[in-house]
Amino acid sequence: MHLVEPALTLGVEEEYLLVDTNSRDLVADPPRELMDECVRLLGDQVSPELMRAQIEVGTPVCQSVADVRREIKRLRGVIAEVSQRFGFAPLAVSTHPFASWAQQKLTERERYSALTAEMQATARRLLICGTHVHVGIEDNELRIDLMNQLSYFLPHLLALSCSSPFWAGEDTGLKSYRLTVFDALPRTGIPEQFSSFAEYERHVGVLVEAGMIEDASMIWWDLRPSTRFPTLETRIMDVITNLEHAVSLVALTVCLLRMLYRTRVKNQRWRVYANMLINENRWRAMRYSYDEGLIDFAKGVVVPYRELLDEIIEFIEEDADYLGCLDEIHNLKQITASGTSAHHQLHQYQQAIDQGVAHDAALKQVVDWLIEETVRDL
Repeated sequence: MHLVEPALTLGVEEEYLLVDTNSRDLVADPPRELMDECVRLLGDQVSPELMRAQIEVGTPVCQSVADVRREIKRLRGVIAEVSQRFGFAPLAVSTHPFASWAQQKLTERERYSALTAEMQATARRLLICGTHVHVGIEDNELRIDLMNQLSYFLPHLLALSCSSPFWAGEDTGLKSYRLTVFDALPRTGIPEQFSSFAEYERHVGVLVEAGMIEDASMIWWDLRPSTRFPTLETRIMDVITNLEHAVSLVALTVCLLRMLYRTRVKNQRWRVYANMLINENRWRAMRYSYDEGLIDFAKGVVVPYRELLDEIIEFIEEDADYLGCLDEIHNLKQITASGTSAHHQLHQYQQAIDQGVAHDAALKQVVDWLIEETVRDL
């Protein structure tokens, strides 16, 4: 079978939390004028989320990683500028350090009302944000095959993106607490393995026919074929506070997919491992980020993450060169050198505590850092 090379176009969705710059708490009920102004400036590239304190943005279709950088800068900049007029600021982060989910107000939309009616407290607790990366792969069969193979790397992506160490004012001990909240929903986690696109559609069809879901958009795996676009949608990553780190992780996602396509053309493939093994690495990434390494399944041992990253960069260097994002790929090492957002948040908190600052005030200092870091590279 002759394979047509996928377009590998890019689209990125980021979700932000809106905070009051005085209280540093979430804005549970922002004025309608704020969203109206964002829509006036950004059109359909901005939309409300489940909670009124959340704002989602999405880039247009991008041809390169450089395009993604430009668009994310523009989107973050507009949201920050409009928010500032109201005394608010956006946080590019997956959980707020101290806000209470129980005090949030839900967006009045039919889809969200149906979700909360069905899921109850598991939906009302979804005070979490994520990063979704779409990569254009038009061929249905290729999209499923690459989904099967990319699953191996999902924990590696998560480990570099962690930004949710706090929940409701508590240090959770995890670098990505977000996924423990999201995993309470059905149809989440590492995707199933399918031998063909038709097999995938048959399985989705069972749930649709049974009235469990309206369509495949209600399957919330860490990686899925998009229902809206001819893309493979990576959903495992936390929102990456540092813009340059976010761009590097977008680059990593598309380079991995091109590498997997390139090896498939040579009649080779990445070995597909059972979900029970991938889930072990997923948990390690949630708990430790990159600090304690991940399992190399071929060797059967835990390997320091920096060694794994060096190997991955070696695998994809040709693809990064082809896609014009070598700098962004090499910049991944800066994340393990300087820390993820989660590392920085914990450092900010501990530094404040060591200086005699009270717990609540220390958490507000974490919010201050997040406000600055979200717009630092604009």
